[in-house]
Amino acid sequence: MKIGEKIKNLRLSMELTQEDLATRADLTKGFISLLERDLQTPSLDTLELILNALDTSLADFFAVKGPEIVVFKPSQRVLIEDEDEPGVCREILIPGAQGREADMLLVTLEPGSVTYKEKSHYGDECGLVREGQIVICLGKDTFRASKGDAFYYTADKKHWIENRSKSEAQFLWISAPPSF
Repeated sequence: MKIGEKIKNLRLSMELTQEDLATRADLTKGFISLLERDLQTPSLDTLELILNALDTSLADFFAVKGPEIVVFKPSQRVLIEDEDEPGVCREILIPGAQGREADMLLVTLEPGSVTYKEKSHYGDECGLVREGQIVICLGKDTFRASKGDAFYYTADKKHWIENRSKSEAQFLWISAPPSF
């Protein structure tokens, strides 16, 4: 994509007219028009004025972005089995969540197993029990949840999840921001 076309797309996405952009960048409407039609090439200083007026940086403007991935297949999941958590199997459902606002895991707990006891931290965690029963431990409080139940808590206390039953339990666990 050419510079002028890219500037025009940014301007239109902000619902600005050429005159609005020219005023913000202290340029003329005619210059913006020529630029957007790629009949004029801006100097680096002028381009920076325009991009500041469009609330973007040179780095963001020239960054090469690949297509956004929306659907993640089971084959892309990352399986985590930690010897410090016997009987606990975690599947990271959305790989590469470090740059995202939330993380989502599918957790399977064998009977009698317990997830890692996380220290308090900033954020919220929630989930949905898909199979069996779990016990959510928040500090000194415990809460039982069974198949079909959803749960939500702030992570401001030490917390972990247990399977105290005699059958396997599975739940979807979401953390925002990612902490897993």
